[in-house]
Amino acid sequence: MPWINKSECIGCGECVTQCPVNTIIMVDEKAEIHMSDCIRCGVCHTICPEGAVKHDSEKIPEEVNANIEKTKKFMDACAQHLGDEREKQKCLNRMIKHFTKEKSVAEQTLEKLHMLKPVFASQRRCL
Repeated sequence: MPWINKSECIGCGECVTQCPVNTIIMVDEKAEIHMSDCIRCGVCHTICPEGAVKHDSEKIPEEVNANIEKTKKFMDACAQHLGDEREKQKCLNRMIKHFTKEKSVAEQTLEKLHMLKPVFASQRRCL
């Protein structure tokens, strides 16, 4: 999913005028993408003269660190509210299960999306 690096955006508005679904707006002279309406077409990546539109893969380390910090916070809260330091380990195990499930959902989704490729290719040939 695209995102705008505000420090690189010069506010030219090119992405706003070229977005086919009108999901990019200007806020305080910087582009902002309303992700709920974005169709991930990539037009904004292509037309941004400053390269301010970024791919979400660039945020992976940031998201991983946020997940680790959230887990640590939950572990501390479990120990505090349940009155036992052993609860930290139980919480950690639950978070590992949570992220394992998220990984499984992503893997299965990717598998099914890849299965759409031959279907889509055969539909295009019929047109």
